[in-house]
Amino acid sequence: MTDTQTVEVELGSRKVSVPCDGLFARYRMDTDLDVVEADPRVSTVDFFRTLPKTKVESAIGTTSTPNFYYAMSKAQISFVAPTKALRSRLPDALDPLTVAPGLGLFSVIIFRYDVCDIDFYTEATVGIAVKEVRHGNLPPVDLLAALGNDHLYTYVLSLPVNTEIAQVRGHDGYGFPKWVTDIDIDIDARRATGRVANDDGGTDIALSVATPKQKKVASGESVSTLTSYTELNGGWNQTLSQTNNLVFGSDLLPGDVGLELGSGRLSDDIRSLKPKRPLRLDVFTECQNALHIPVPVSFPAR
Repeated sequence: MTDTQTVEVELGSRKVSVPCDGLFARYRMDTDLDVVEADPRVSTVDFFRTLPKTKVESAIGTTSTPNFYYAMSKAQISFVAPTKALRSRLPDALDPLTVAPGLGLFSVIIFRYDVCDIDFYTEATVGIAVKEVRHGNLPPVDLLAALGNDHLYTYVLSLPVNTEIAQVRGHDGYGFPKWVTDIDIDIDARRATGRVANDDGGTDIALSVATPKQKKVASGESVSTLTSYTELNGGWNQTLSQTNNLVFGSDLLPGDVGLELGSGRLSDDIRSLKPKRPLRLDVFTECQNALHIPVPVSFPAR
C-alpha cells in the first residue's frame, strides 16, 4: 500500500496509517450499516442493528464500542493439555478450566476479517481456557460440554496481527499481547489455511486442514460469547466478544489438523503447553463479531 492510499490517524498517544477509503477513515467506528449492507461480502447486518454503539473514553482516545466485524471467517483447533503445563503459563489470579483430572484445554485460532470497522486484517492466537474468576471452585466440567459451551473464558498468550491499527487498538486499548507480522489466511468450503511469519520472515506456525462439512443457520440463531481476561492500566479487565455464527462445521477427534510448528512466539507458546492431542476442529466460513471495550473486574482474594 503506497502513501497516497493511506491517511494517518491518532489513537491515544499513537499515530497509525489506515486505508484512506476504508471504513475507519470514513466513519471512525460509527460505520453506516446501510453502507455495509450494500457490500456484497456481507450477507446481513441484522445482528448489528440489535447492538447500539456507545461513545467511551479509553486508552486509545474517544471511541465507539463495540467494534463490529461484518464479514469474517476463522478456524479453531482445541487441544487437551496437562493442567500443570497450562497453569505454568497463567498469572496467579487465574486457573485453567479442568475438563478431566489433570487435563485442561487451549486453542489455536486463525482469523480473517474481510469487512470490519477497522478495515481488513488477519490474526492468530493461542489462548488457554480458564475458570470464571467468580466461580473458581467449580468441579471439573464435562469435556464435550466445555467444547460446545456458548460462553467460555480465556487468557490469551499471543495474538499477532498484520496491521498497525489492529495492533495499537488491541494492545493499548484492550491489553492483548499483540504485535505486527505477516499473516496469510484463506478459509473457504474446501480448506482452511494460514501462515504466521516470525521476526526473520520464516514460519512461526502454519495450518492447513480440510474444512468440515458446513451448515448454514439464520442470523442470531447461533451466537457464542467469549470473555477474555487481560491486565490493563495496572489492573484486571475483562473483554466480551459476541460471535454470530452463520456458516460453520466441526470435526470431533480430528485425525490430522495439519498444524506445523516452526520458530517464534506462537510455536513456543504451543510447545510450552505440552498438547496431548487435538480434540476438535471448528471452521466458520462465515461469521460476524461484536468486540466490546474492556471493563475493570475485581478478582476474589486467593
